[in-house]
Amino acid sequence: MIATERIQEEEHFHDLQAAERAEHFERHRDDLVFNDNAYLDHETWIRPAFSQLGDVRGRDVLDYGCGHGMASVVLARQGASVTAFDLSSGYVAEAKQRARANSVEIRVQQADAEHLPFADNSFDAVWGSAILHHLDLHQAGKELRRVLRPGGVAVFCEPWAGNPLVNFARDWLPYPGKHRTHGERALKTRDLDPLRPFFTTIDIQGFQLLGMLRRLWSREPGPASRLDRWDQRLLKSLPFLKNACRYVVITLRG
Repeated sequence: MIATERIQEEEHFHDLQAAERAEHFERHRDDLVFNDNAYLDHETWIRPAFSQLGDVRGRDVLDYGCGHGMASVVLARQGASVTAFDLSSGYVAEAKQRARANSVEIRVQQADAEHLPFADNSFDAVWGSAILHHLDLHQAGKELRRVLRPGGVAVFCEPWAGNPLVNFARDWLPYPGKHRTHGERALKTRDLDPLRPFFTTIDIQGFQLLGMLRRLWSREPGPASRLDRWDQRLLKSLPFLKNACRYVVITLRG
């Protein structure tokens, strides 16, 4: 699939998602309002990943592929000067709505992650969730490094493909939210190689090793289940097990 077709498919796919969500929010506008914990604890990796950004007060932060805009709102509440973008015009509209509903100011625009409309050295930090695995990582990495200031940090939460059982489930088992575009794929270590010319440090932390089993009987959010606590101990003592995790947090420093 050539780049233009891939990008058009991604835009169309996510515009359809955003349109379904927009219908819901037309009827339930109060659902746009949320507290920080509702976002930070909705998956086990979000709060630890946010901590990788450090203190964002007074810093210029880019929400990279902002989607519904919840991360943008949390960053703004923490004192960051937030710019957000998404390929989907529908998600851009939702992010703007969410910012207004939560009384924060963010700058949101439609853009392609592989051709960013921002000036060189614009941001101290970049946040992204489930975005890198949609992209050409050489082109995206070059643009990401261009807009990130010296000493800056970029943090991404991404699905991981190191566990064959997880890959089997993704390919063959039905579950909510399974629909994907043709261009997206969970990442492996070698998939990050195109980023290495642009970043001196690429740190990978694994999440949901045993904790992924919780998805078989519950979709309830929260970081404190017994399985997740076991994961923390196992991954601290045996860090190589991160490759078998369902998700990873990738921290880039240039």
